[in-house]
Amino acid sequence: MTYRPTESVYGPPFAKRIPSLIYLALALLFGLFIAFAESSPTDSWQFVYVVERDVHRPLGSRPFAIILVLSALAAVVRTSMRGVRVRPDGVECREVVGLGWPRIQRYRWPQIDGIDLATRSIAFDLWDGTRTFLPVVSDREGLAVVLEKIGAARSIPVKGGQGLDEVPESHEFDDED
Repeated sequence: MTYRPTESVYGPPFAKRIPSLIYLALALLFGLFIAFAESSPTDSWQFVYVVERDVHRPLGSRPFAIILVLSALAAVVRTSMRGVRVRPDGVECREVVGLGWPRIQRYRWPQIDGIDLATRSIAFDLWDGTRTFLPVVSDREGLAVVLEKIGAARSIPVKGGQGLDEVPESHEFDDED
């Protein structure tokens, strides 16, 4: 019988989400300004700047606002793709590198020779002698507890754990296929 944990996801900390949320707020404000300017009186400076001067621009204000809001939404989604996902068969680390290109690293339980919870960032000692660090997550303590429980159930040495308060429930044990 092998311990197979339930799937859980740990996202990035709120501090990493702030820049994309600010970008989204500014893009929405710009979109509201464009909508307000198009419905304002024809002799106002907003209408003159947004509607009348659009004739001479290569890209109009409305398409630019739509592109800006969609780009901001994509930035928020891209930021939320980061984190750690604990699966029944292993751990998945999700990061975003260069121009929004995702990088997913999967580690199966047999590949992990040790779990180090004593460092600032949680680290895995792998079967080939290398050490890899998990991305920073918002609920580090929750991730540490889950990994410590998995380490105890699968006989993976855990360094720096806080001790288990409870043993995994009997219904969490399944036969390995």
